[in-house]
Amino acid sequence: MVVTGILVNVPANSDLQFDFILPMASLAKTFDDLKTNTWDNFNMLDYIQLDKNFNPTVANLSGLEKQINQIYHKHSPNVKASFELQPLTQIHLAPERLGDFEGHGNAQYVSIFFIVAILILVVACINFMNLATARSARRAREIGLRKVAGAVRGQLILQFLCESVFISFLSLLLALVIVRLFLPVFNELASRKLNIDVSDARLWLSLFGIALLTGLISGSYPALFLSGFNPVKVLKGNVKSMGGNLLFRNTLVVVQFMVSIILLVGTVVIYNQLKFIRDRNPGFEKANLLYIPMTGDIWNKQQAFKNELSANPLTNNFAVTSDLPTDLGGWTLSVGWDGKDPHSQMSFPVVAVNEDFTNTFKIKLLNGRSFSRAFKADSNNYMINEKMARIMGLNANTAVGKSLTLWGNKGTIVGVVKDFNFKPVQQAIEPLVMPFNKMGGFVVVRTLPGKTSATIQALAKMSQQLNPAYPFTFDFLDQDLSNLYKGEQQMSNIFNLFAALGIFISCLGLYGLSAFMAEQRTKEIGVRKVLGASVLNLVYLLSSGITRLILIAIVIAIPLSWYAVNSWLAGFAYHISVSWLVFFTASVAALGIAWITVSYESVKAAIVNPIKSLRTE
Repeated sequence: MVVTGILVNVPANSDLQFDFILPMASLAKTFDDLKTNTWDNFNMLDYIQLDKNFNPTVANLSGLEKQINQIYHKHSPNVKASFELQPLTQIHLAPERLGDFEGHGNAQYVSIFFIVAILILVVACINFMNLATARSARRAREIGLRKVAGAVRGQLILQFLCESVFISFLSLLLALVIVRLFLPVFNELASRKLNIDVSDARLWLSLFGIALLTGLISGSYPALFLSGFNPVKVLKGNVKSMGGNLLFRNTLVVVQFMVSIILLVGTVVIYNQLKFIRDRNPGFEKANLLYIPMTGDIWNKQQAFKNELSANPLTNNFAVTSDLPTDLGGWTLSVGWDGKDPHSQMSFPVVAVNEDFTNTFKIKLLNGRSFSRAFKADSNNYMINEKMARIMGLNANTAVGKSLTLWGNKGTIVGVVKDFNFKPVQQAIEPLVMPFNKMGGFVVVRTLPGKTSATIQALAKMSQQLNPAYPFTFDFLDQDLSNLYKGEQQMSNIFNLFAALGIFISCLGLYGLSAFMAEQRTKEIGVRKVLGASVLNLVYLLSSGITRLILIAIVIAIPLSWYAVNSWLAGFAYHISVSWLVFFTASVAALGIAWITVSYESVKAAIVNPIKSLRTE
């Protein structure tokens, strides 16, 4: 090949990630589908640049799709496939389609994080409302004097709203500084390359809009409540009788801890689901499997390479597969068998394997045999999985010996293997056809315990001898499996951070409220102590009200969190069952956190010498 051009690096947020571009004419020399003009294997993606004069209305795009389908069915009239256009900007977060590239985003996770962020903001607004109204006595005289001096209620409401909006914009400024400082840490946590585009006017409008809305919402109730004080009562010192906000304040505490419990349940369920994924047996023994792609000269020296692998005790347990179980790219409609419904049309994943596949991967053979060097006819035979046997209307016992046709090549099923995962656990196991490998692809080696480094060195030496012009590369299959769930792991990390933040903000508000309540009841506590109340009695008295509110929050949060986590788990074909213990643990944790939060102020108030609190009476 000759380099004819250098491209600017592809942005990190593009789905089109590549190292180099080849002309299709070059690929046509080796790619069978292009050489034989095959139309019923779907191994290509088509990108269409619309003409500048083309008006992309729904009707026009529908007409273009119809034209594309007419062209396709002219070449492949018997295949019931239809093609739909999709804007490039919608690919990343749209549901994955058949044949899509890897690396899709997840719209559900974006929605979850957006909702959690809104909930945390709501909790912060609740704190502001709670504390502003709870501490209203401190501003009562100011409000009374302003009203006596001629201030009308509208002016006072505007004043309080301006104060809360100012605090909100100050918070926005601090938030931008914190985000700027911690963005590299977050990018590391989420494996992203996010940055703040200071030239984006929509970003600034959105941030200012959020800050303004937050200030108005959080300041609305305190503004209405405080501006309604009667100046005569206030200036007489009769502030405690103003009340009227207790029910509202209690409701806000309930909402706050309801959010916290939902976040706690979500954290536990996400952790358990990820543990289930890590511990779940994919149907083959994933540990100690490393693979190297057949590239360069090795492609034409496969037999010599196999001889070298077989001769070395470190590498003699190996298999050759066209694709890896973690990334099956090929699928076809061209599969037939006796008794197949002529009107039925399914796509079937295909992975070509050699004689050592089941032994190397330690995949259970349910019936029949693996491919064998003793049977020359095996080059035209097939192995299938349980799901494929069921699709054919057979089972593991009856499928062996039946004929199967792939790409027009008729052969016999010689073995049925137990179903194994070759896709993420979000997707159910699909029917799989395994022809005999005649072309190469990947060499997968099962290393001996404790001999991984020595095995890599041996493979590097073989690569240097047989393929000196190409760099030696290898990877581990279990790492590839872990990467399939990288999105879920990142979500777990971010969700844990959000949950901790939400609970911390809730506790700050509860601490402020408990301090206010203790302050309001200082004289009552002094009288009770004089009459013989113990510290334990007083702590119970001060915390019992909060406990009732948390219990109400638990009752409301459990059904909401049950619905939320089960909706998320429904996206996995294989998932955990959510035990009642999860909800019980999260509820107890929330109650415990609340008790710890209020206990400090409660104990401090209970141990104060009653002489100090009653000396003004």
